[in-house]
Amino acid sequence: MDDVFETTHGAVRGFRAADNVVAALGIPYAAPPFGADRFRAPRPAPPWSGVRDGTAFGPVAPQSAELPGAPSWRPGDEDVLTVNVWTPAPAAGRLPVLVWIHGGAYTFGSSAQPDFDGTALARTGLVVVTLNYRLGFEGFGHVPAGSDTDAPVSVGADVDSDAGADAGVYVSVCGDADFDPYVSAGAHSDAATDPDDSALPDNRGLLDLIAALRWIRDEIGAFGGDPGNVTLAGQSSGATAAVCLMVMEEARGLFRRAIAHSPVSPFHTREIAASTTREIAAAAGCEATPAGLASVTPQALVAASDQVVDAYRHDPASGSRHYDPSLFAPVLGGATLPVDPLTALAKGAARGVDLLLCHTTEEYWLLDAVGSCAKLTTDAQLDRFAADFGLDGDLVEGYRSARPGAPIPGAPIPGAPVPGAPVPDVHLALFGDLLFGEFTHRLAEAHAAGGGRAHLSVFDRRRGGADRTAVRAWHCADIPFAFGNLDDDRLSFLVGGAPGPEDHELARRMVRAWSDFAATGDPGWAPVTDTTRRTAHVWTTVDQPAGDRRPLPDRALWATTDFPVLRP
Repeated sequence: MDDVFETTHGAVRGFRAADNVVAALGIPYAAPPFGADRFRAPRPAPPWSGVRDGTAFGPVAPQSAELPGAPSWRPGDEDVLTVNVWTPAPAAGRLPVLVWIHGGAYTFGSSAQPDFDGTALARTGLVVVTLNYRLGFEGFGHVPAGSDTDAPVSVGADVDSDAGADAGVYVSVCGDADFDPYVSAGAHSDAATDPDDSALPDNRGLLDLIAALRWIRDEIGAFGGDPGNVTLAGQSSGATAAVCLMVMEEARGLFRRAIAHSPVSPFHTREIAASTTREIAAAAGCEATPAGLASVTPQALVAASDQVVDAYRHDPASGSRHYDPSLFAPVLGGATLPVDPLTALAKGAARGVDLLLCHTTEEYWLLDAVGSCAKLTTDAQLDRFAADFGLDGDLVEGYRSARPGAPIPGAPIPGAPVPGAPVPDVHLALFGDLLFGEFTHRLAEAHAAGGGRAHLSVFDRRRGGADRTAVRAWHCADIPFAFGNLDDDRLSFLVGGAPGPEDHELARRMVRAWSDFAATGDPGWAPVTDTTRRTAHVWTTVDQPAGDRRPLPDRALWATTDFPVLRP
């Protein structure tokens, strides 16, 4: 295969990522979303002349995070809507395509993180695409309009699922769609002056993803990929974004399968989103209007958002946002996402899309280790946490009394439940299951109930390295395994140190499961068929005894908790 690829926008030169894999990085799939196009649906990328260099990742979206091994955002970086492609060399016909959406609380992250290198997956016969999309206020902030055409949903109220289903969910994704994300969702050609909210849509980051899928449909054939066999995959907020696209009419026909690792449960009503906008505007010193928000730079909105987060973090009386402040989430009730995915999936909105789900057994221990979440040490703090999230007292008591004790890295792994686990462990277990674990299971059940195929799995690898010491099966720990990128030293913190042979064997199995699912829809185990029982494939190393594995969350404990989480 030649390392130069011809797209309809121009030629791009890639490089040999390995003897049998070619990569082409930083290819624009849409125009820079700034200037007159700021806060609007994505526009087509302009063509270029000559051969574009594809040996470096494109700029990341505006953010303040500085992640190991990944570039940081620099004010003035605007060409942030780019894709990266890894393809086998030479390509053999039309290959399955796997498209990756990074996570990061809708606020930070990029496709350039070392965990997401697509070389190992491409070696299995996939064309792998990763991408950047708008984050933070630029991608998920609510921009008030001169007139709202959709009535806001009250905080904590049920979404009118019947009306939402009629408005936007669909039953089949088997055919192509006559949809152009550049002009849909009410996007107007008069982008500079139209004050209507349809020209300033919510969920602009999701619209970016649809634009990227549209680019893949039109261009991936030049890289050896099959545009009719696309799998959309993501982790954390990226996983939730993938699930949202499953039920968005605008994404119909653009992918056949979805992989969602640790999808995060919070969604926002338009009232919550509007309130957040007012807080950020106040911190930025501007009016919460289209003109006011556009008058301040992306850097200023990033800084203002960080200021709002810091205020919540230091105020225990500020409600549910205090415990791990996250300002952005998909906004429900408008044109782009009329109804939440759980409701839509249960109605059969995406029964033609196969779904592979996974969560880890110790999700929130990572957020605790990096200092992202509040430290709870007393029963009174735990009770307040439960009240702030509206959790039933029986649920909390169930976790207090019967949750297995948590292993401590470097210490022997316990093999039996330890009643009365410490408050920090109970808090992290509850928070992890509230935001990730329980939501993952409910997505599987909803999709199965709606007639779709949902394969469920749990990542519970808790021995690691050559010496097989205890490690955490925490948030993000599964992704280097699924991508086959264990040996990068920059990922040693996530995976608990240098990997051992057993870890490499687990990675080979997980890479194969992803590859097989993307190619055929079968990851190697049966789909969920009984929505009254929790059954899941468990990912562990071969040397981990069954007694060391964490049980799945008790279904009965969560019976009275509503999902998705509609709290700021």
